[in-house]
Amino acid sequence: MTRALSVRQIRRRYLVLHGLRWLPAGLVIPVSILLMQERGLTLTQIGLAVAAQGVVVLALELPTGGFADALGRKPVLVVATLVGLVSTGLLVVADSFALLAAVWALQGVFRALDSGPLESWYVDTTLAADPDDAYEKGLGQGGTVLGVSVAAGALLSGALVALGPVGPVSALTGPVVVAAGFQVISLVALLMLLVERRPVTGAGALHASVRAAPRMIGEAFGLLRRSRVLLALVAVELFWGFGMVTFEGLLPIRLAEVIGDADRAAALLGPGSTVAWLASAGGAALTPLLIRWLGAAPGAALLRIVQGITVVGMALVAGPTGMLIAFFACYAVHGAANPLHMGLLHRQVDGPYRTSVISVNSMVALPAGALGGVLLGYLGDRAGVSTAMLVGAVVLAVAAPLYLPAWRAAHRPVEGGRQQPAHGTVASPAPNRLVGRQ
Repeated sequence: MTRALSVRQIRRRYLVLHGLRWLPAGLVIPVSILLMQERGLTLTQIGLAVAAQGVVVLALELPTGGFADALGRKPVLVVATLVGLVSTGLLVVADSFALLAAVWALQGVFRALDSGPLESWYVDTTLAADPDDAYEKGLGQGGTVLGVSVAAGALLSGALVALGPVGPVSALTGPVVVAAGFQVISLVALLMLLVERRPVTGAGALHASVRAAPRMIGEAFGLLRRSRVLLALVAVELFWGFGMVTFEGLLPIRLAEVIGDADRAAALLGPGSTVAWLASAGGAALTPLLIRWLGAAPGAALLRIVQGITVVGMALVAGPTGMLIAFFACYAVHGAANPLHMGLLHRQVDGPYRTSVISVNSMVALPAGALGGVLLGYLGDRAGVSTAMLVGAVVLAVAAPLYLPAWRAAHRPVEGGRQQPAHGTVASPAPNRLVGRQ
């Protein structure tokens, strides 16, 4: 069934599903931290609750990635969407530390299942339709769609907060209720649009996937052991995940601190997040130019440093206007950096192990984010939010040298003594590209 799809149709379906996956996130992101504060949690408790997501991801990321490669991407994505819907529904009513920790634990299950299968489906299905297609274009467009979708969700979130409470639903809870509705729409679209040739079919599919998953995981770690480039790229996620806490979790608190009112800060973050994610979409759209001008690895390294500088701006600027400008710049950099990073990562592995390797990448990012949430939250409680953000900014910037192995690989002599061009494509030289073994 997928063979009948053209490259353009595959890309269009990927972008639609990608957008629907991130629209609910756009509704929840601006209010989630403030909502937990409204329900009585301290910054340290918030960090611990969010850490539940990282712990669960650490436990499940690789097994679920192996299931996706062995069983098929669609079944795993369907289960992921259902778990995400349960998590969002629980967030509507959760009013204690234990329940909110359960929300984030379910989010961890969702993220472990969700990270990788859709992107891997797009790349593998595209290459099956046209082995010479430059799928980085679609990944860049995916970043643009992600930014626009989250921006639209954030704009709607701000509008709902500004409307105030509706009956028993508080102003900060309204966006969460609407997000659950969009997750239902996402599930329906997933069932209709994502078609694939299942690796295993029939009653034995699940059993076969359970047997195959450990082998997939072992091969994924084998790829890491054999490639310094891949290992360094995955290591970037440790620093990136830790530092992302600054602009995903601490900025709303910093803004509320400056303004002096959490509801006003949330209402401002609605349109503010919209602009930020539109800036992210714009940054993703610039990916081809960055590759052409700088090369993928140098461009990604430079963006890590620039993003750290933008977080310093958010930490030190005294007024909300300057803080939001730095926030927008941070997201523009974020949107440009992610397609570069993921393109470099995809070029290191082929075929049936693709989702497993992407899962390794995600596995280190979310626990690092959980650790960042706990440590930076603790630091914020005791030394101030600005100090915590400055520490996170340094962590973001020091990841830049980890792109050096990818840059060196692009300059390594290949067949006939020729070298890969320093600019133009994301691909690493053929001898350094790792192909998964059956």
